[in-house]
Amino acid sequence: MSTEARPVAEEFDPAVTDLVARMTPAEKAALCAGSDFWHLYGVPRLDVPPIMVADGPYGLRKEHDGSDVDGKSEPATCFPTSSALAASWDPDLVEEVGRALGDEARANDVSVLLGPGVNIKRSPLCGRNFEYFSEDPLLAGLLGAAWIRGVQSRGVGASLKHFAANNQERRRFNIDAAVDERALHEIYLTAFELAVTRARPWTVMCAYNRLNGVHCSQHEWLLTTVLRERWGFDGLVVSDWGAVDERVPGLAAGLDVEMPGYGGHNDRLILDALADGTLPEAVLDRAAARVLTLIERTAQVRAGGHGYDRDAHHALARRAATEGTVLLKNEGGLLPLAPQGRIAVVGAFARQPRFQGAGSAGINPHRVDDAYTRICELAGEQVAYAPGYHRDRGEVDEELLAQARATARDADVVLVFVGLTEGYETEGLDRTHLALPAAHDALVHAVTAVHDKAVVVLANGAPVEMPWLRGVPAVVEGYLGGQAGGSAVADVLFGAAEPGGRLAETFPHRWEDNPTHAIADAPAVTEYRESVYVGYRYYDSAHVDVMFPFGHGLSYTTFAYSGLALDAAVAEAGQPVQVSVTVTNTGEREGSEVVQVYVHDCASTVFRPQQELAGFAKVRLRPGQSQQVAVELDRRAFAYYDTGRGDWSVEAGRFEIRVGSSSRDIRAVAVLDLTGGDPAPEPSAYPLPAPGQEFDRTAFADLYGRPLPANTADRPGAFTLNTPLADMRSSLVTRTLQYVARRKSREVIADPTSPMAYLVAAMLDEMPLRMLALGTRGAVSRSVQQGLLDLINGRRLRGLRGLLSSRGR
Repeated sequence: MSTEARPVAEEFDPAVTDLVARMTPAEKAALCAGSDFWHLYGVPRLDVPPIMVADGPYGLRKEHDGSDVDGKSEPATCFPTSSALAASWDPDLVEEVGRALGDEARANDVSVLLGPGVNIKRSPLCGRNFEYFSEDPLLAGLLGAAWIRGVQSRGVGASLKHFAANNQERRRFNIDAAVDERALHEIYLTAFELAVTRARPWTVMCAYNRLNGVHCSQHEWLLTTVLRERWGFDGLVVSDWGAVDERVPGLAAGLDVEMPGYGGHNDRLILDALADGTLPEAVLDRAAARVLTLIERTAQVRAGGHGYDRDAHHALARRAATEGTVLLKNEGGLLPLAPQGRIAVVGAFARQPRFQGAGSAGINPHRVDDAYTRICELAGEQVAYAPGYHRDRGEVDEELLAQARATARDADVVLVFVGLTEGYETEGLDRTHLALPAAHDALVHAVTAVHDKAVVVLANGAPVEMPWLRGVPAVVEGYLGGQAGGSAVADVLFGAAEPGGRLAETFPHRWEDNPTHAIADAPAVTEYRESVYVGYRYYDSAHVDVMFPFGHGLSYTTFAYSGLALDAAVAEAGQPVQVSVTVTNTGEREGSEVVQVYVHDCASTVFRPQQELAGFAKVRLRPGQSQQVAVELDRRAFAYYDTGRGDWSVEAGRFEIRVGSSSRDIRAVAVLDLTGGDPAPEPSAYPLPAPGQEFDRTAFADLYGRPLPANTADRPGAFTLNTPLADMRSSLVTRTLQYVARRKSREVIADPTSPMAYLVAAMLDEMPLRMLALGTRGAVSRSVQQGLLDLINGRRLRGLRGLLSSRGR
């Protein structure tokens, strides 16, 4: 991409403009990269202070000593992960959690929290799905906006991530996401758009991957045309850690700050580009002004005197976990349990919980509640326990299974705690299947073979297969509920709290039912062949049977819907439409219901999903209480992205407004006629494959609108600085680099079975040569990388000359 940028006209505070005018080019270049892993430079000469950033999607991870991988972080509240928060369908609750996160950040002198992640859950196998909200962009965007508002209300900046189309961990540093124009706008950009326009985050983090051939870190259309010119973003764009391919083109495209910093190694590239005229000074001035603006916006953090109430935050974490707990199945009203009788608790997760995700966002919690302790408090002394499996190993132990069977036989009810261990879902690695560890499935089968009243309690960040589902009367999805998740799920089991959650993602019966299943192992390009048919949009359109649909969740009470009405049966396209429905609690307990509004275009000229979420509202009702729920649908609720016009369009015609408690449980339907509308589009169709089959590549190529990129790994002799190390193992140089790196990582990570060890191992396979600067804190500069690349490509003389000439630089 050309480095000839067109500076965007922006209004900066006059004090900021004055500071930029007084700075030297070297000082401005220094502002465009971190000073280390977690700090941005200040300008000491001008009394501009440095600031600190930290991980924080569901809790603050501030490293003790500023290191990057040793895991020694300050104690903080571990709130439920985003997958659990999303199941609450409650923006007000998410905003409250955001305020608490902001309080903890400023109490620890952290100016920016790196979150939230609003990437779409395109595939249930993505190893980072626990950190994302939903497969639906409306839900993800509204919850992300609430998180941002909460954090920034405390004077702490949010960093909306990972922009954009970062939907897998496999080869994330360089994979090319090939996305057609409609899917890009309707699915993958919408959540970011909602978060930017409704919450105004102070920073946005660009993704590692390429998007339609261009690295996100130097994608001018993405970072400038869309983010700033269309959406009005006025903050700072920061790279994901190590995501920068070429620094000067990135700066010109709209990437303001490179993270982490490498001691100024890339400053020289910026200054050289200024000197030879390939980078306009106005571009550097603009980036410097954005950094200074961020420092000013976070001044409240530096005011000091901040603290927070740990007990209050723990109570909030517990309430949030309860609201995100989903009752998936409850045959015969087995739940809630009575606090008497003999209770068997089996499964090591009951006493040693899996409560958070694994990877860079891992929290050092103040405390951790386990379910077993709370169950004993609620059920008295008649509680027996058996671990059933080894906490951190997946293989079956027959002795532990026998013990669990014996414990279950003597009980009136058995609570079976199973799920995914940290090694199964972690940043940096995608899952290879949807199955639970073998020992966990074996435990459920063993218990249900001797008892017909078993309740399975799941701890996982994303959907799993349940081969034992028919033999289990009740299933509770606890997700990764944070440090109070154990007590929260126990409260739900015994009715001390209500299961407030509804699924923000579809649970398929098997991986092969997912529309991305046949195109997941691409070496260089991930073709988004399913286009707009993501999650329930595919399952509902293709009439695929699912285990649990999007929006599903049971309650301990029942609800009736009545009186669905629109404020007009005929409306002009673009005019807001008010949808109202009365919800009545027809049961005997207080409970909450999530009213979901879907829109179906009855006769669209262009292909569209069967229905799309257009709005929602969560209500809590006492027994017998009724409440009218109103949801307003704006123009975008009826729109599709018209690639011919390059804009959103609404086609006149008839629409069904469907209201229900999940995408498969529609309780009432109203018909709306839209008049006016935009110019009629060219008719289009896109064939849906049969369940288990893949989308047609030729049809996708037509939809993509240009030749699909070659989907092959780089060959020896043609490796680049972006080739993953694993693809270059034929070279002794590569194998030596990986050997040295593994030795170094073992000096830092003591436990070779820890999730961080898995993450580092994956990085050492998938990272390209250009990212050696990340692991060596800038010691392996661009010139050294190029010399190593020449050696790997067999150009020994040239490589040695390059390495020798780079010494002392």
